Amino acid sequence: MTKKMTMADIAELSGVGKSTVSRFFNGGYVKQETRDKIQKIIEEYNYKPNAFARLKAKQSNLIGVVVPTLNSKITGRVVTSIDRYLRDQNYTTLIQSSDHDIDQELENIQRLIQLNVDGILISSIAITKDHRELFAETQIPIVVLAQEYEEGISIIDDDYSAGKYMGDYIGKTGHRKVGYIGVYETDVAVGIRRKQGVIDGLKEHGIADVVIGKSDYSFIGGQTVAREILEKNPDVDAMICATDRLAFGAYKILQEMGKRIPDDVSVVGFGGYDESTLLNPELTTLKFDSYGMGYFGAKTILKMIQKKRVSKKQVVDYEFIEGKSVKDHRLDS
Repeated sequence: MTKKMTMADIAELSGVGKSTVSRFFNGGYVKQETRDKIQKIIEEYNYKPNAFARLKAKQSNLIGVVVPTLNSKITGRVVTSIDRYLRDQNYTTLIQSSDHDIDQELENIQRLIQLNVDGILISSIAITKDHRELFAETQIPIVVLAQEYEEGISIIDDDYSAGKYMGDYIGKTGHRKVGYIGVYETDVAVGIRRKQGVIDGLKEHGIADVVIGKSDYSFIGGQTVAREILEKNPDVDAMICATDRLAFGAYKILQEMGKRIPDDVSVVGFGGYDESTLLNPELTTLKFDSYGMGYFGAKTILKMIQKKRVSKKQVVDYEFIEGKSVKDHRLDS
């Protein structure tokens, strides 16, 4: 045959009905004699079933991955790591993006459940009551990434410790008036835990009146909040940004307002994006092990599918990357 073989072709060549061939691929009951006929045709024509032809099988070898956005360096690292690991284990990933929309995220999860995936990895922007109800209803193994999920299995960044490290760093380098560009508190990991770590780290150096602004994760959002902070507090001498992308926005506004980095205002971020090394001056940032998160997530979901015991919570490490965007005021004395 010159055209691509279908299950209908296999049914015709083996002398059985299409429904019988479908049951064969989907793990249903087929007489041994009939199974032998179908298997003979498969081997003769070297037929390889499309993954979607097996969606009703007891095991589809499909893993669903739900992410908040595809326009993110962190998400890219996590998904790349997941896909590499699962591919080596003969699994296929089905990736769904929610575009930071909770309702869309829930729809994506439901769609993957309907597609009969063997498990779901979800990098969620928030774990809501609806999430918990949906997770409780399904029998499919689920691993939550980046948000702590107390009722199930999660793999998280150490957001609080990372935030405290950065707060301590800015405090010990002699800054006194600090602005913080954070994200909305619907994202518990970044919007609450990371921010609280920053505040506690600064507090250890006597910095209690932190100027806090909230944004989405966008470059434009970073600009908007940076401008608001600087217009109301022109004496700010440091800006801690919850992500590198927000820091990019702060850079733009500082430069537009004639502020020198770091001589007038120091800037730091979280993320460790490659682009951060291209900024002038190079951004001081903190990089989470996103590849590690993807690896642990993929490994954990497969263990769950195999009914093996897994850790309830795993925490990935981070690395501090010192650029040239922070002024050490201790050197002035």
